[in-house]
Amino acid sequence: MVVITDIAADKAKEILEAEGKTGWGLRVYVAGGGCCGPAYGMDIEETPREEDNVVEKNGLKVFIDNSAAEALKGMQIDFIDDGTNQGFVIKGSTPPTGGCSCSGGACG
Repeated sequence: MVVITDIAADKAKEILEAEGKTGWGLRVYVAGGGCCGPAYGMDIEETPREEDNVVEKNGLKVFIDNSAAEALKGMQIDFIDDGTNQGFVIKGSTPPTGGCSCSGGACG
């Protein structure tokens, strides 16, 4: 299953509270992909769906459907803030065997 860092859980709860959605959860899903592997997305939802896996960290609920759960297995959701950029990141993904060979070097 995916691992959620303390900082990611705390930041997500902060965002939910600011939007008046205390107690809601964060949905993580596979949003397509290209030759370099899957792309992921995040959204907020009030309740899990019937097919969801629910992961909790520091009071944050994260909803992940079965197909996304398999793709996220062993990965980590973190929040970065380096002074210039900030946001949620999913770490641990590796490109398919042989690396990325998309036309022009652009994957997506």
